[in-house]
Amino acid sequence: MIDRLRINHDLPDEDLKALLESPDASLRQDLFAAAREVRDASVGHCVRLRALIEVNNRCLGDCLYCGIRRSNSGIIRYSLSSSEILESARLAYGKGVRTFVLQGGENPTLAARLISTVGEMHGAYPDAVITLSLGELPYETYAAFRKAGAGRFLLRHETATEAHYAQLHPAGKSLASRLSCARELRRLGFEVGLGMMVGSPFQTTGLLIADLRLLQQFRPEMIGCGPFIPHHSTPFAYFPSGSAETTLRIYAILRLMLPTANIPSTTALAVLQRAQGSGATCASELCAFPGLEAGANVLMPNFTPKTVRAGYDLYEGKTKQDTNFESITSRLKENGYDYV
Repeated sequence: MIDRLRINHDLPDEDLKALLESPDASLRQDLFAAAREVRDASVGHCVRLRALIEVNNRCLGDCLYCGIRRSNSGIIRYSLSSSEILESARLAYGKGVRTFVLQGGENPTLAARLISTVGEMHGAYPDAVITLSLGELPYETYAAFRKAGAGRFLLRHETATEAHYAQLHPAGKSLASRLSCARELRRLGFEVGLGMMVGSPFQTTGLLIADLRLLQQFRPEMIGCGPFIPHHSTPFAYFPSGSAETTLRIYAILRLMLPTANIPSTTALAVLQRAQGSGATCASELCAFPGLEAGANVLMPNFTPKTVRAGYDLYEGKTKQDTNFESITSRLKENGYDYV
């Protein structure tokens, strides 16, 4: 199965199900080894670093799984000024990072205010790539960001099934609208990222396979997948977390399906892997990036000002995970990885 997936970048649903669910330890090891080999041949062994700047937590959305949802009155809201964002970019650039990721709550008014900041950032660092992760926005705003110099946009689809999407989001939100935005972004010339939660409430293996099929069809340049972890101030507070093991297998399968995609090893996976005690076979027990051993190739050190970082509280444990640049790069060296 693994050889066929490596060669053909595809498998029947029943074989994908077996790769996701099989208890065979040797199959698991072979899957991860194949993913690493394909990653190294396709995008290199060198980990790509992205400077994460969480620009605001003032989300107008009310997604049932998210700690910064509009209905959560228990967090302190913030919005970084243009000067704070540019200072964060300056610090990241000074450390050699050449991709900035501006991430924030879905808020069209605040997003529009960022357009001039993106223009300033592009003018100051023309050799850097600006990635945005700001949710569904009007076409005109996307176009203005593109004109200002943004080159990538991550818009996770969360789940590829409309009925499941409705179970995770409030009335008025739809998968069709989400994917329409992704297509608009691609028409504007953005490199587009999609991705899903693994182990979200009501999810089945069949739904995960539907996610894989969507990604296979859309062929995004980036794939942001992380496990579901509940947050105490959401309607899903008492649902169990997703599986770190299944998330790792998803990474590996996606690497074999879409060899050149940029796939981050997410903070959520690191948090959950530590809690569940599972993960890939790292070269060192200190490895905090299990996704790399399953074919991922991107990490995102956090350059959000520490004074507000605790406010970007998406799920339990997120803000306690060590995502500082120096910590990440030293652990990469310990585990035999170069970075750029």
